[in-house]
Amino acid sequence: MVVINEKLCKGCLICVEFCPKNVLSLNKLQKATVKNSENCISCGLCELRCPDYAITVRK
Repeated sequence: MVVINEKLCKGCLICVEFCPKNVLSLNKLQKATVKNSENCISCGLCELRCPDYAITVRK
């Protein structure tokens, strides 16, 4: 499960681009959001690549 802290997210798109399963997207506020949680394989790439430490992946 991907948890995003919107207060820390600056909408850089890095997590969206690195996600191999197209789980993330930007919402209308230009913040990362989970759009396809059922596709998440908990690989952790989004968490590792986030420069703002706004993402946590929980298994």
